[in-house]
Amino acid sequence: MKITPSIPLTAAAAALPSAAALHGAGLISGSVFAILAVVCAAAVLILCIHPSFFRKTAPEIQPLCNGCILVKTIGLCVVFHIAAFILLKTILKIKLLPSLWFLLWCYGLIILLIVFAGVRLVLKSRQLTLAQRILLFTVFWIPVVDLFVIRSAGKTAYREFDFEESRIELDNARAENEICRTKYPILLVHGIFFRDSNFFNYWGRIPAALIKNGAQIYYGNQHSAASVEECAKELSEKISEITKLTGCGKVNVIAHSKGGLDIRCAADLPGISDQIASITTINTPHKGCRYAEVLLNRIPKAILHFIADNYDRTLDRFGDNGSDFIRGVTDLTASRCARFNDEHPIPEGVYCRSFGSYMKKPTSAGFPLNFAYLIVKLFSTSPNDGLVDVESMRWGDSFMLFEPKTKRGISHGDMIDLFRENISKFDVREAYVDIVADLKNKGY
Repeated sequence: MKITPSIPLTAAAAALPSAAALHGAGLISGSVFAILAVVCAAAVLILCIHPSFFRKTAPEIQPLCNGCILVKTIGLCVVFHIAAFILLKTILKIKLLPSLWFLLWCYGLIILLIVFAGVRLVLKSRQLTLAQRILLFTVFWIPVVDLFVIRSAGKTAYREFDFEESRIELDNARAENEICRTKYPILLVHGIFFRDSNFFNYWGRIPAALIKNGAQIYYGNQHSAASVEECAKELSEKISEITKLTGCGKVNVIAHSKGGLDIRCAADLPGISDQIASITTINTPHKGCRYAEVLLNRIPKAILHFIADNYDRTLDRFGDNGSDFIRGVTDLTASRCARFNDEHPIPEGVYCRSFGSYMKKPTSAGFPLNFAYLIVKLFSTSPNDGLVDVESMRWGDSFMLFEPKTKRGISHGDMIDLFRENISKFDVREAYVDIVADLKNKGY
């Protein structure tokens, strides 16, 4: 459904400057102006407080809808004001002072609408850039400039609203089918330098999309930076805890980045492979990262230990005790992964597959992935996602590559919705819904 402002309400609100100008020119009495002012003010209040009076949508995106309606209302008000000003100057011959009254009332009304629209967009839109947010806060009072800024922000917000509304309608239409209700629950395993639930959701909007479609979700929540062996022990305990708690017997594991190595190692611990129905790895460096090895060998030891010690101490302060930056990164090197693959073949009786993506250019992602993309290219002719090249991602019974359909590409962070960015022609949430729905169809 399209977002459209209420024309009657907008016309009533836009009439306020004209009423002020007519009163200033002595063409209407004070009592008439007072009545018009009350009617117009009521219209303004309705627009500012409840702009979606005639446009209802899902509660979670209603505030965003309100902001988009106000942006459209501002444009319509400007059109009304221009037409009214021409009418007042040409037909009614309004002179300088009433004209100034008209312009001041126009300025105040537009600023008010921009403030109410801007606050909604800044608070509720996930797709506005930092620059757009700063501009909305700093130039809202500058005539003409503010119109261009709010229009740009409105376009971004409208695309987001349209995208999210389509997703909600899709999920509602298939809700009763529970296409993600697999036989065994889903265990999401994060990669290096993050935790699943401490301060920031590693998986972005993906878990909510899976749950809406019937999935039962758990998190690995192993150390953010530790050896594969240490993380594997934590994951084995988590798997046993889940199977005992739910009585399900097994879990389906979806692991991103280093998490794929962690779960492969965990699967080789006594009794754990029997509790795993499937392993799906996402952009995991199964063959390691050659650039990581080179950097570890070339960075002066003093600098390396300075970085590692500060990282580990920082994580300790936030309750992530036992972090080991150097061991975690070392386990991602090509030589270590070569030994790892010899030691940990594909576990028998477990359905294993892998997925990957790649960027098409450095600007496909922000820092540090844009910089890392260029470094990875120096050591591999295979496309990469900003950290891992495609050849290193291949593992298991099958491999699927998410091919970018635009010039942007799909980065390592995009594959876990790290930045909550809506990517043209690639919906990461739907990609995971498809992955889990396929597990359900296969009986897992």
